[in-house]
Formats: sequence, structure tokens, C-alpha cells
Amino acid sequence: MQVENRVKALVEEKIADRPELFLVDVKMLPNGKLIIQVDGDEGISIQDCAAISRHVGFHLEEENVIDRAYNLEVSSPGVGEPLQLNRQYQKNIGREVSVKLTDGTKKEGELLSTDEDAILIAEKIKEKGKKAQLVETPIAFNQITETKVLISFK
Repeated sequence: MQVENRVKALVEEKIADRPELFLVDVKMLPNGKLIIQVDGDEGISIQDCAAISRHVGFHLEEENVIDRAYNLEVSSPGVGEPLQLNRQYQKNIGREVSVKLTDGTKKEGELLSTDEDAILIAEKIKEKGKKAQLVETPIAFNQITETKVLISFK
């Protein structure tokens, strides 16, 4: 945990002058892989990932934070990764999402909005013999176990 906290501080320090960038997650895996996920309101460039990697790597070496071999990986969250931060929800407004709920059910629809407490999706509800209707469905964050952006190849 100490390693992860130091890495979070180093990333925040590096992106402090870039308000459009934000830290999503830091994980130190048992196999020695250190994964840093950073994103941006308009995405993040490979150059930004490389600069963060150099900054973090340099300081970890300098301070001898990790006492064994490790592999540092800096990237943006992959397409299939669940959304974790409200800022990621905001960035994906207008896209189709799949939301797993705490009761085990799943809802899909266009992400319309988000605030501190909930998201709002436009869900297609189809009743037998009737045309599908779009229904605005609010979903509280405390009811969500996972939200993923659906990729359309249309």
C-alpha cells in the first residue's frame, strides 16, 4: 500500500499542471508489475504516458521505494475496463453503457448524465407486441457493481 500511495503522489505531482488529465488507478501486483492508469477528458497521448512513466520510474529508483525487480506500465484504461471515476462517466456521456447492478440484473442504454450520486441512462424497453420505447432510468452509484462502455462496430 505504501508503494501505491507514493506512486499516486508522484503521478499527481507530474500532472498537476495538466488539469485535463487525471489518475484512475494504481495497482502493485504480486508478480512485480506496477500498473498506473491515467486518463484525460479528451483522452491521453502516448507521450503523456511516457512522461509519467519516466517521472515515476526516476523517483522510485532514486528513493529506492521498491526493493525488488518490478515492471512499470502506464496506460489509459482499456476499452473493456469498467468505469471507476465520476469523471470517466462524464467523459462517456452520449455513449452506450452496460451497467451491472447489486441485485444481479443488468441495464443497457445511452449514458445521458451523471452527478455525485447517480447516472441517468436512456434504456430501450420492449414490451411484447409493442414498439421499443426509450425510458430515462436513473441508477444510484450505490446500486452499481460495474459499468462498461459498449463498443459499436456499426
